[in-house]
Amino acid sequence: MKPEPSGVGPRIGPLDPAQQGGPTVLRIVLGTQLRRLREASGISREAAGDAIRASHAKISRLELGRVGFKERDIVDLLTLYGVTDEQEREEYLGLARRANARGWWHQHGDVLPSWFEMYLGLEQAATFIRTYQVQFVPGLLQTEEYARNVILVGHGAESAYEIDRRVHLRIARQKILTEPGAPQLWAVLDEAALIRPFGSRGVMRAQLEHLLEMTALPNVTVQVLPFRFGGHAAAGGPFTILRFAEPDLPDVVYLEQLNSAVYLDKRPEVEDYLAVMERVSVQAETPLRSKDVLRRLIGEH
Repeated sequence: MKPEPSGVGPRIGPLDPAQQGGPTVLRIVLGTQLRRLREASGISREAAGDAIRASHAKISRLELGRVGFKERDIVDLLTLYGVTDEQEREEYLGLARRANARGWWHQHGDVLPSWFEMYLGLEQAATFIRTYQVQFVPGLLQTEEYARNVILVGHGAESAYEIDRRVHLRIARQKILTEPGAPQLWAVLDEAALIRPFGSRGVMRAQLEHLLEMTALPNVTVQVLPFRFGGHAAAGGPFTILRFAEPDLPDVVYLEQLNSAVYLDKRPEVEDYLAVMERVSVQAETPLRSKDVLRRLIGEH
């Protein structure tokens, strides 16, 4: 074990290279480590902000991983927190450089709201994704034509080129389900998400067939919550819970709104959503019976 930095308690080193995620995750991990260093040093956010010629709000955003890192700011904060070992400082700076890298989706930045870019980074790094959906089939399980019709609902005024780019981005996201290290995806779908038409009967039939095919993957589980079951635990609306391999990252609940999103990572809030997900998973059809539901719906198209 390396010597502890003077005055800041146990060393909190950067990520193990074998566990590194995408830039979004690296930002969050580095921010968490900087927060721990600051707290161990007994330094307020205001004092840390003064050290980098910024406000305490900027420190808060840095520690939450919501913004990129300037190397000069990292150098000044490490000095303030008593991290003087050159090798250790370089590890933090190297992590900051990787955290500032651009994700593959940034090429679509002009058609992506900033609040959704954060989600894409978390989705790419997650090891377990649990989602409950009411109106749509989840984006990771959509066919191209179904996705196009869903996107047109909210972006019908855009050009065909922009719609194509949005569709391409959504389909590109799906590669994570079949690549090495693919996350586990567990989706509970209200029956309404399966019968609400987004496109022709042919488009809907192809979407249902694709959903059934995806359940053959070992890392994809789909449950259907039929209308006949009446009220259920997830009456508050759709949500997604993301879990990560990196121990510095808490579970994150993603709640999408009309033109923004909410990210929850406080333990009590996350536990509430985990409990709801557990209950709705028990209330829904089993994965095996859900396949029968999909086959029945396919037969009706």
